[in-house]
Amino acid sequence: MSAENPNGLIEIQIDNTIATVTFSHPASNSFPSDLLQKLTEELNALSNNDSVNVVILQSTGKTFCAGASFEELLSINDFETGKKFFSGFANVINAMRKCSKIIIGKIQGKAVGGGVGLASACDFAFAYQDASIKLSEIAIGIGPFVIEPAVSRKIGKTAMTQLTLQPYHWQTADWAVEKGLYADLFDSYGELDENTLAFAKKLAGYNPEALAEMKKVFWEGTENWDELLYQRAAISGRLVLSDFTKNALSEFKK
Repeated sequence: MSAENPNGLIEIQIDNTIATVTFSHPASNSFPSDLLQKLTEELNALSNNDSVNVVILQSTGKTFCAGASFEELLSINDFETGKKFFSGFANVINAMRKCSKIIIGKIQGKAVGGGVGLASACDFAFAYQDASIKLSEIAIGIGPFVIEPAVSRKIGKTAMTQLTLQPYHWQTADWAVEKGLYADLFDSYGELDENTLAFAKKLAGYNPEALAEMKKVFWEGTENWDELLYQRAAISGRLVLSDFTKNALSEFKK
């Protein structure tokens, strides 16, 4: 499959009970709505696949994920469309949260906005040394409302506040390790690949029932996300129609 597909791609590869989910999009691995829906569907299918014990989530190229599609964001002209658009990441995060398999994130590059949400919704994540993170939403008059519960759960409210209120500031991968987003960093792509796969193989050898039960324990207290994340999507859906956001987006487009 080619990463140059203009609509982006989701590729699933299953090998010895390890499923590798690879997403790609030519616009820095950003996500249009249809690609988010596809990822949600694939994660739900893997959750119910008895031949899979562990999932690796990764992308292609030098950027892990640039968040939601900027082009699609520009096209939103009514509340329902906006709410549906922002619900895309809500669907994916809920699918990751409820997936019966442990999800290992392989973060090979920078993550922005929804990309930070994806990394946060992984149960465990390894990263490349250049995998810095940023939440840029407040600069265009909205906020990281949908992903906030996942990010705050992983790094805490204080670190989440620092990210949110500094929309132009990249926090380093070392900072992300210190805050608990990444478990470990590697100096080369080869080391990242090698260590992620070795860890996945080790997990895949454990009792899958025990892993599935531990996954439930890890995510205790998030049961309200089925409602909460969509309430948050509605906030973003309303704010994206504001004059502030319309003006900010037109400036960004220039």
